[in-house]
Amino acid sequence: MAHDNGHLLHTLFGFEGNPHWDPLHLVSSVFIVLGFFLISSAWSVLHKAQQAHSLASRGWYSRCRHPQYVAFIMIMFGFLLQWPTIPTVVMFPILVVVYVRLAKREEKVAIEEFGQEYINYMNRTPAWVPSFKRFNKF
Repeated sequence: MAHDNGHLLHTLFGFEGNPHWDPLHLVSSVFIVLGFFLISSAWSVLHKAQQAHSLASRGWYSRCRHPQYVAFIMIMFGFLLQWPTIPTVVMFPILVVVYVRLAKREEKVAIEEFGQEYINYMNRTPAWVPSFKRFNKF
């Protein structure tokens, strides 16, 4: 019932010492920090586009169509690595499916609102895995 044993993967993999410094915890921290960075930088682009009633297609939105959902998934995955519990292991895939379905529903609305402009955006921008090709405007 010690705090260190609450870090289940730390215990299962037999890591010794402070669980906050094992490789899984460090990797999870990277996922969490990068996820929060992605949310904040993508949010400002989305907010400006919504104010101008235009398509968000700059910054991270030039790299992938759903950077904020990617960020939420990264953060959830990071916390899952740190504190895997029965509820988090069960909820993680459910939440991923919810975000994917929400993204598809939002894309239908965007097609209705922006028409061919959004279809062109869909054709040149991947949905989930960011592209870092030179032609994307970042």
